[in-house]
Amino acid sequence: MPNRTVFFVSDGTGITAETFGKSILAQFATKPRHVRRPFIDTEDKAEQVVREINMTAAQEGVRPIVFITLANELVRERLTADANALVLDMFRTFVEPIEAELGMKSNHRVGRFSDVAKSQEYHDRIEAINFSLAHDDGQSARNLAESDVILVGVSRCGKTPTSLYLAMQHGIKAANCPLIPEDFERGKLPSMLLPHRHKCFGLTIDADRLSQIRNERRPGSKYAALENCRYEINEAEAMMKREGISWLSSTHKSIEEIATTILRDLRPDRLIY
Repeated sequence: MPNRTVFFVSDGTGITAETFGKSILAQFATKPRHVRRPFIDTEDKAEQVVREINMTAAQEGVRPIVFITLANELVRERLTADANALVLDMFRTFVEPIEAELGMKSNHRVGRFSDVAKSQEYHDRIEAINFSLAHDDGQSARNLAESDVILVGVSRCGKTPTSLYLAMQHGIKAANCPLIPEDFERGKLPSMLLPHRHKCFGLTIDADRLSQIRNERRPGSKYAALENCRYEINEAEAMMKREGISWLSSTHKSIEEIATTILRDLRPDRLIY
């Protein structure tokens, strides 16, 4: 589908519309151009977006696809009536049938973040993000007892982005600690991890992929050499096996898949809320 544009239009950040839309589009072998238009909360703003959508349709010769999350009916009507596009309205598709099923009207709140000051969940996420940043790459052993998860593995196998994703999306206090050659020589986990072994989850990675990643950081170094990568990965996996630590390979898995596996195995309660 070349020269095709998809719009994500919302009266909030547009994250919900984009996340949902991208999940649907992932079912199709296409890479359209993505345009997010957040905070469209007046008719004037809707009219500007309509002009952009219609101009895109004229330039590309095909209708854009538009995912919308708009609570204001006047704004929504302006866009759906005037846009030369396939408009997919998440409110009418999902919210209105749920209203009918529950026998009650939704609050039609604009945006999902409008009352964050009152949200304990939001407060917990901020705390988790701060915790994960403070405990990145083994830089602090302080308050590790408060952690929900401790990721272990060789350097550059994906521990930091996974920790931050767990914190940002799930409010999980995730620390991470690298396994380094000194640990392999001793044949033991870092001492800071020993009291918290039951919270540890390991990440591993294919040696070729690890070498490629490390060469982008330190080209031509021993750190990035394929043989060294193989050695570290083999030693790390052997150590995790000895210590009874579950692990998975990050080579062909997304952060979302890795995080969900960790929650399933270590914090299944976080999958129920």
